[in-house]
Amino acid sequence: MIEFYGDHPALDLMNTVVQGEETWHDDAGVMAWLAAAGQLTAEEEAPGKPGELLAAARALRESVRAAVAARKAGQRFDAAALNAALAHAERHLVLVEASGDGLSLQARYAARTPQQLLAPLAEAAAQLLATADFKLVRKCEDHACTLWFLDRTKSHRRRWCSMALCGNRNKVAAFRQRQQEG
Repeated sequence: MIEFYGDHPALDLMNTVVQGEETWHDDAGVMAWLAAAGQLTAEEEAPGKPGELLAAARALRESVRAAVAARKAGQRFDAAALNAALAHAERHLVLVEASGDGLSLQARYAARTPQQLLAPLAEAAAQLLATADFKLVRKCEDHACTLWFLDRTKSHRRRWCSMALCGNRNKVAAFRQRQQEG
């Protein structure tokens, strides 16, 4: 089962490596993740040669990971790899009738190559890097967890990737520690 804890597509992309374990093993795994993330508009096959999408997705992920980590640390980063990924984007806007009398604009992307298929993720990463308040971009406080998230809570005090995963485990451990000390 594919789960998303990042609250932002770029952070969810980074979170495809969980505690050092790769979650993408082939093009089909990347396609399944893209579908679950809402990045595919229809049932599509992976573009390109076998393994090309997997390699492109992993390369994009590692570029985003390096950029986010540097930005979080207040350091400069080389945007060349991300800019190269952005250069592959071919998109246009379409006007879509919404419920009632409303209209909305939606972006449609070309997906003839792996890089084009991944372009919306590259754009999401660029938006995050350019506009996000990086005080709210955080790594889970569980020492063994590698997941990142954007804290969208009202109080901005989110500490865990998920209360069901790391939050509960850490709260129970802290409770047991207090019981042993008391």
